[in-house]
Amino acid sequence: MMMQPASTQAPPDVVARTAAVIAETNGLEGPLLPILHGIQEEFGFVPNESLPVVAEALNISKAEVHGVVTFYHDYRRAPAGRHVLKLCRAEACQSMGGDAIAARIQQLLGIGFHETAKGGSVTLEPVYCLGLCACSPSAMLDGEVIGRLDAEKLDEIVAEVRS
Repeated sequence: MMMQPASTQAPPDVVARTAAVIAETNGLEGPLLPILHGIQEEFGFVPNESLPVVAEALNISKAEVHGVVTFYHDYRRAPAGRHVLKLCRAEACQSMGGDAIAARIQQLLGIGFHETAKGGSVTLEPVYCLGLCACSPSAMLDGEVIGRLDAEKLDEIVAEVRS
């Protein structure tokens, strides 16, 4: 995704809300990551319009801010769906059938990783370890961990995100 041209003005509410998040971290050492997390919490994603505001506040380039946002997979560049399903893709989960689980959930939802279903019901994201290796394969739905995924649990997840 390209950054917004410098000549385009960011909406005042985005600038004000971003500035408020920045003000909350005033005095922190190394504040970029906490600021970006705060912006994502505020908007549900990190809007392009926030990047120049952050860059100016921290006296760094817009390219540096953009690089951090695009490097870390936890930052979203667009709003997520009403539900967020994070599917573990780490080795332990893969060894316990995670690839088949991933293929099946993508088929059931009709989306791939980093995509949101039509209508905005769910966003599917890969994660690389939820710390449930003994209960693999695992996932996290809206912050709640789910271990020992199988066909029945996948059907329950799909029913929940479609309701």
